[in-house]
Amino acid sequence: MLLGITLTIRFERTGGYEKYTDSFFDTFDTVVVVVAYNRSQEEFDSYFSKIHQRFRELHKLYDIYHEYPGLNNIKTINDHAGIKPVKVDKEIIDLILFGKQLYNQTAGKTNIAMGAVLRIWHEYRDAGRSNPEAAKLPPMEELRKALQHTDIDKVIVDEENSTVYLADSQMSLDVGAVAKGYAAELVMREMAAQGLKSAMISAGGNIRALGKPLDGIRERWGVGIQDPQQSIFSENGLLDVVFINDGAVVSSGDYQRYYVVDGKRYHHLVDPVTLMPAEHYRSVTVVAEDSGVADYMSTELFLLPWPESRALAEKLGVEALWVMPDGTIETTEGLKKIMRSQGASGAARK
Repeated sequence: MLLGITLTIRFERTGGYEKYTDSFFDTFDTVVVVVAYNRSQEEFDSYFSKIHQRFRELHKLYDIYHEYPGLNNIKTINDHAGIKPVKVDKEIIDLILFGKQLYNQTAGKTNIAMGAVLRIWHEYRDAGRSNPEAAKLPPMEELRKALQHTDIDKVIVDEENSTVYLADSQMSLDVGAVAKGYAAELVMREMAAQGLKSAMISAGGNIRALGKPLDGIRERWGVGIQDPQQSIFSENGLLDVVFINDGAVVSSGDYQRYYVVDGKRYHHLVDPVTLMPAEHYRSVTVVAEDSGVADYMSTELFLLPWPESRALAEKLGVEALWVMPDGTIETTEGLKKIMRSQGASGAARK
C-alpha cells in the first residue's frame, strides 16, 4: 500500500479563511484529495487527519480482498457464505441496505451481489494486464454458472442483531459500484457535523462538495468532467465543467479499468444480462445531492441502453451527461443549467 501523498498548499487569506489541500493514496486503491477552506493550518490538519482516518476505517470495512485482525468486513461475510451470519459494524449494514434499496428502485442492473461474476472478470482482467499477449475472455459457460449465485434477495440483513448472511454458499458481495461514493458521503456528513463549512473530497473522481468556496469570489464549486477520448493529463482533457454547492459528481466510463483482448478493449462495467462489458456509452456522469447515489447511478445509467437510461435519471431526479460511442453528448435538461458550456459559472448560486 502506498503512503499518503503530502501536497499541502496555502493560499491568500480571504474573509478569515484560507484554502488548503492535501491527499492520500492508501484507501480504495485511488488517490483521495481533500480541498478545504479553514481559518488556520492547524484547523485544516485536524479535519484532514479525521478524514484520512475515517477513509482508512471504511476502506477496511468495505474491502472484499483482505482480512484485518479483529475486524469483520465484506470479505468476512463472503467467506462465511452459506455457513452462518456474520456480525458487522453499522457502516456495513447501512451500505448493504443502501445497495439493496437502490437495486429495487432502479432497473436492477447494478447488483452488489454480483461478486461471483465480477470476480471472474477481475481475475481475467488482472491476468490480461500482467501478460497482454496471453489475454483472453472469461468462458461464457463459467460466467453463466456464476450468474446463478447473484440473487440479491439471498443477502439477509438482520438489523436488530447487526448481522449479514449470504444464503447461497457460492455467492459473494462486491460493493465496488458504490463504496467510494458512499464513503465520501458518510465522511463529509460527519465532518460537516463537526463544524467543517467549505470543502471538497475527490475519491478517485468521485467528487463530494460541501458548502461553497470561501474565497470571497465564487458561490459554487467547479467540477471538471473528463473527456473519455482524451488523457486526463492532456491539455484538452476536460469535456465540460459543472458548478455545484452541496452535492456530488461521479463518472463511470470504459476508459478507467480495462484490458485488451485481440485488439479490443474490455472494461469493468459488466451487464448482468449479457455478462459482457456494456457498450452503450463511453462514459456517464451523474450529479446528485448524495455521493453514494451518484456513484451507484453512474454505473446503473451506464449499463442501461438509451432511452431507458435517460428515463431512469429523470424518474429518480438526478442530472446526467452521457457520452455516446461516437462522441456525441446527451444531457438532462437540469444539467444544462449548471454546465459551463451552457453559460453557467461559479459566480452565482444555483
